[in-house]
Formats: sequence, C-alpha cells, structure tokens
Amino acid sequence: MKFLIATHNIKKRDELSRILKPLGIDAVTASDIGAEISDPEETGTTFAENARIKAESGCRETGLPCIADDSGLCVDALNGRPGVYSARYAGGHDTPFSHKIAVLLDELKDVPDEKRTARFISSVCCIFPDGRELSVEGRCEGKIGFEPRGGGGFGFDPIFYVDGKSFAEMTSAEKDAVSHRGKALKLLKEKLPDFLRQYRTISG
Repeated sequence: MKFLIATHNIKKRDELSRILKPLGIDAVTASDIGAEISDPEETGTTFAENARIKAESGCRETGLPCIADDSGLCVDALNGRPGVYSARYAGGHDTPFSHKIAVLLDELKDVPDEKRTARFISSVCCIFPDGRELSVEGRCEGKIGFEPRGGGGFGFDPIFYVDGKSFAEMTSAEKDAVSHRGKALKLLKEKLPDFLRQYRTISG
C-alpha cells in the first residue's frame, strides 16, 4: 500500500520508510510519484497541530493516505525553545543546521551540564482519503552537549545526547530504538493495522 510522506527531507523519509516497511507500506514522497504538493503554512502552536496541517494538505492534493511528522527540540534552559520553531530557528528554513547549532550552543554557553536537559518531541499524523485520522506522539529525554559529535543523523542530532552519546553518533538501529520519532512510529505501527483493515474494507 502506498503512503505519501509529507516531507522534502530524504533522511526523514528514509527513517519513516524503514519503520513502516514491515507493515507492507510503500512510503513515497511527492517527487517519488511525480507529483507536486504545496508547503502549507505551519500555523499550529503545537507539534500535533502542524503535523495534522501537513498530513491533511498532502492527502487532499494527492488522494493518497498521508503521513506527516512535526518535531522539534525543546530545551529547558531556554524555556522550551526552539520548540515548534526548531526548523525556523536562527534564520529560517534555509539556514544551515551547522549555524543553528552554533547559535544554540552560544545561547547555552554559561549553562552547566546538569541544567542542559532537553527533549525531542515528534507528533505523527496519518490522514486517510475517507477522512479518518490517527495521531501519535513520541518523546526522547536527553541533554544538549557542549560540542557537536558524530557524522550521522540530521538537524540538531550532533548536539543532542542520550546516555553520553549524540544522536549523530548512533547507528540507524540505535537511534530508532530511542528516538522521539522512533517511539512515535512504533505507536503508529501498533495502531495502524486496524486502520488499514478498515480502509481496505471501505475502499475495496
């Protein structure tokens, strides 16, 4: 079964695809199927609201079941920033994450290790053409390191540490086991089969 993944981020697409493949789901982006979809304005004040906006838009424009993720980094010492504005932090969507990381580390330069607690949050929303929807959320607690480490992952992964290891130092399997998105997708994986059975019955 083909599902649209509402993202232009290939690494995020691969992460979603890796976890959903055992369900028989073929995860594709708009470019994979030769379609053009708009980038809806993310006007939500929560990750869940923004994920729903993106999933609804993708489903409406392609007619395919659509999965969208909205995620971000919430740093306690910064009162939860950058939060839902993680992708737009320190300059906007087009600003390289190397710059965003440098700005974040500078904001935390005087914050001691014990107060550098943070969490990644991922909200995943799946919208079906018949209007049904399924939403889940995953969280991963960790700390912001004092320097970037590792060459893997994407976004803020090089400075987000779990048990002394940054996300960017982990293998894909290690990250999937503990990450916010991995946890959200595991919940989705548990709940999705019933939705798929219902959808196939209704659409078939």
